[in-house]
This record gives sequence, C-alpha cells and structure tokens, in this order.
Amino acid sequence: MLDIKFIRENKEIVQEGAQKKKVSIDIDKLIALDDERLKELKEIEELRTEVNKVSNSIGRGQDPNLKMQLIEEMQAVKGDLKKKEEKQKETIAEWQKLMLKIPNIPSADTPEGKDESGNIVLRNWGEKPSFDFTPKEHFEIGKSLGIIDTETAGEVSGSRFAYLKGDLVLLQFALIQLCWDILTNEEILKKIIDEAKISVNISKFIPVLPPVFVRPLVQVKMARYMSPEDHYMFPNDDLMLIGSAEHTLGAMHMNKIFEEKELPIRYAGYSTAFRREAGAAGKDTSGILRQHQFDKLEMEVFSLPENAIQEQNFLVAVQEYILKQLGLPYQVVAVCTGDMGFPDTRQLDVETWMPGQNKYRETHSADYTGGFQSRRLNTRVRRADGKIEPVHMNDATVVSQRPLIAIIENYQQKDGSVKIPEVLKKYMGGKEFIK
Repeated sequence: MLDIKFIRENKEIVQEGAQKKKVSIDIDKLIALDDERLKELKEIEELRTEVNKVSNSIGRGQDPNLKMQLIEEMQAVKGDLKKKEEKQKETIAEWQKLMLKIPNIPSADTPEGKDESGNIVLRNWGEKPSFDFTPKEHFEIGKSLGIIDTETAGEVSGSRFAYLKGDLVLLQFALIQLCWDILTNEEILKKIIDEAKISVNISKFIPVLPPVFVRPLVQVKMARYMSPEDHYMFPNDDLMLIGSAEHTLGAMHMNKIFEEKELPIRYAGYSTAFRREAGAAGKDTSGILRQHQFDKLEMEVFSLPENAIQEQNFLVAVQEYILKQLGLPYQVVAVCTGDMGFPDTRQLDVETWMPGQNKYRETHSADYTGGFQSRRLNTRVRRADGKIEPVHMNDATVVSQRPLIAIIENYQQKDGSVKIPEVLKKYMGGKEFIK
C-alpha cells in the first residue's frame, strides 16, 4: 500500500505507475473519498469533545432541572456521534478498497514495456554446453531414466502433477542442502558480498519451515492475493494454500515494530507451494516446469529503507553464486513494468539455459517491494531518534524444481544418463551419474 499523503502529493506519478503496470485506478475518486474521510473524522472528534465537555459539566449538587437538561443534550450529541461513526466505517471500508487496488510504483531503473518482451538482459554468465547429439528436454530424459513420472501422477492426481523418483529425489535434497550450507555460512556470504561489491551487513539467514496455509486477509495484506482461479481456496476454513513460502514468511511480523539495530533480518523458508495455473492452459504441459505442486526454498528480508536496494542486489548475487557452483549458464534480467508483480517496485529475474528447449527459462526471481507490503502488514521500524516508519521488504527464490530441469538438460549424456554436478556429489555419496 502506498502512503495516502504520497498519493495526494504525487497523483500523476501514481497514475502513470499504474498505467505502466496495466492496472486501472481512479485517483480522483480516491482523493475525494479521502477528503470525506478526513471531514468525517474532524466532525467525530468535535462531537467527542462536546460529549466530554457536557459530561464534565454534570456534577453533584447541581440544579436537578439543569442536570436533566445537560443529560438530554449529551444523549442527543451521542446519537449524532454514533451516526457519524457508522457512516465513517462505511467511508473507511470503501477508502481501503480503493487503496488496496493501487499498485506499487516501478523504480526509476525499471524498463518500460507491455509484457516480457520488454525485459532487458543485464548480464550473463557461463558457456552453453555443446553436444555431439541432439539434446533432449528434461521430461524425455526423466521418463527414460524412470525418475519423472507424470503419467501415474495424472491418473492419481490429475494434470500438472508428477512423481519424482529415485536419484532425482536425492538430487533435489542435495541441491537444497547445498543452498542451506551457503545461506547459513557467514564466510561464504562475505565472499558473495565482496565479489559482487555490495554494501550490506554480513548476517546469516535464519532457516524456517513456514505454514503452507494462509488466511486470505493476510494474503491481501501481502499484496499477493490471487483469485480462486490461481489459488487453492478453502472458504469454509477461511484458508488458502500458499503459492510460495514468501507468503507466510513476509507476514511473520505483522503489527510488529523492530528496533533499528535489529535490521536486517533474513529468513530462508522451505515449503511446498501450490498454484492452480489456470492462466497457463496449454503452456509447459509436459514435465515439471509448471506444476500445481512443487517444493521451493525462498529468501525474505526485512531491512532499513536506505539498504533495501543493496539487499535485493545481494539476494540476486546469492542466486548467481548458486548457479555458478552448479556450472549452469544463466542471464540476469530486469523485468519491465508490464511484466512485474503488483507489489513490486523493482524485479530482477535469473533465467537459466535449457539446452533441450534451446532457450533461457526463468528459474529465480527477486522482488523488492519497498514499504508497500510492510505498510499493509503494519510492520515498522523505530529509528534511533524515535521516528517510526515502515520497514522495506525483499523476497527472492533460492531454489525450486526448475534448477533440477536445468541440471538434467545441461548435464545430459549421449547414453541417456545425467552427470551429477561436481558440487553435489558429496551430498549423494560420491555418485557421479543418474542412469
């Protein structure tokens, strides 16, 4: 949520930002409603003052007739006060609805574009592998090796589900363990910070296993609420399944005030994620690229506003470090205004080379939301001078099932086996190939 004062003072900027994100808003209606809200609040405060004044005038030893007159006056004022308070509840409810529809403003360095075609490649790393055979896609290799079974999953659970089996399961947990070893090692994090020339504090990530259910109201506060077409909803329980661990990680500190010295706080949460993918009909229907259910390790950071951009750059540097350790070619992309998320002010994606598909595919995302989510969540920081303001928030992917796809396709061998990346062998008992 944007600050209403900022909206009033920067109407054109807010309107333009919404247009760039393809979101329709009515700023004039919001400001008119805010005027009404402020007017009603002033009237209510005046009536409350009058009630207190009359109440204080009613004392012992007063003339009974005067006392009765004052009581009648107070009851009349209270009646007016109740009506105005009820009216203001309606005004505030409508005001909040409009406020929640306003998206975050894209940062100055966010490229403008209508869709993903407007995204800009910032840098790339790694040499694409060459093969003396035609490389296959991950689902062909997975089926041949018996490590990905979508047919049985389709009979048991439906489309966009899969059984991961055998060494692929071990490979996934090896990948996750590698990431934990990186995120909880200050020496490695310092190396990442130094190599990327980033100015942030060196502090480890706190491991978290978060809930996979979230209340819809909390998801609205996270500004990540998706429609029932996108999320699995359980209205009888007032719950919905999360689409990423960030949805419950980011809400951990609702209504909390941090002290300035406590920040930054960095979490890494591992969970299963659930998405209906109703808007992806016909896209990536084979394999495990776009699933209804997948496992994911996610980073969430609460920081001071002046450090938040550097925190986002740090999270991307962590993503890059992991892919470098795996030897996977990738490119870092600045996501344009028409492709970025509703609460994001700056979004960077990392796309990894998939030789079976002969293109880069998104495997990681890093979202900087500024004070947008924290204002809705009422998550704040008390400065050393006593001033209280919203913290700034970042979230980013550490690893999901998509890097598994990249490993399968980049490390495939002519005999149909998959070579295990050197850095993962120690987590798999020295095994060198999946075959």
